[in-house]
Amino acid sequence: MASLFSRLRDSISADLHELVDAKEEKNPIAKLNHYLRQSEHETEKVRKLVERQYRLKEEFQKEYQQAMNMATKRKYQAEVARHAEENELENYALKEFGEYEARASRMKEMYDSSNMQLLELEQKYEQMKHRLKDMQIRRMELMGRENIARASYQINQIFENTADQSFSRFNEIDQYIQNLEHKVNSAFYRNTFDSKIAMLEKELKEKTTIN
Repeated sequence: MASLFSRLRDSISADLHELVDAKEEKNPIAKLNHYLRQSEHETEKVRKLVERQYRLKEEFQKEYQQAMNMATKRKYQAEVARHAEENELENYALKEFGEYEARASRMKEMYDSSNMQLLELEQKYEQMKHRLKDMQIRRMELMGRENIARASYQINQIFENTADQSFSRFNEIDQYIQNLEHKVNSAFYRNTFDSKIAMLEKELKEKTTIN
């Protein structure tokens, strides 16, 4: 029974993957958008890790400095107690000095290690940002190609499927433009002709009046 359910599950899963693959094949930009969202998510996670590593490095540096300060202080206090022949205080100060010195050494190692890890994280983060930018540019390129392809397809559909109607429509528009130009030219010529005749009439009247 378990084997039957396993085969059924695998069959359904395979069918779903085929549907997704078919959809992505028809729309490659959707697939690229999916990859971009994943990359953006992963890049953001790395960015947060980089910020966290910065804070850790600062904490290690702070702890190291505090331990060094206390080690220096306890060493000085041990010297003061020795000169004062206060053996108990000297022993306590020396013990504290050893503990702070060991802590400072450990903090120094952790600081150096965190600094190297930070450099590696920063390099990976920069690489991821470059890769993400390349994918975004790639998407723009594909979108441009897709837009041209769709526009070309629409134009071809117009000329192939409705060639007669399209040419007829274009012819009608062309004829309309020609008629409009003819009307404009006729009106211009008519107005110019009327103006010329009016000027001639005016000149003739002036000559007649003079005579």
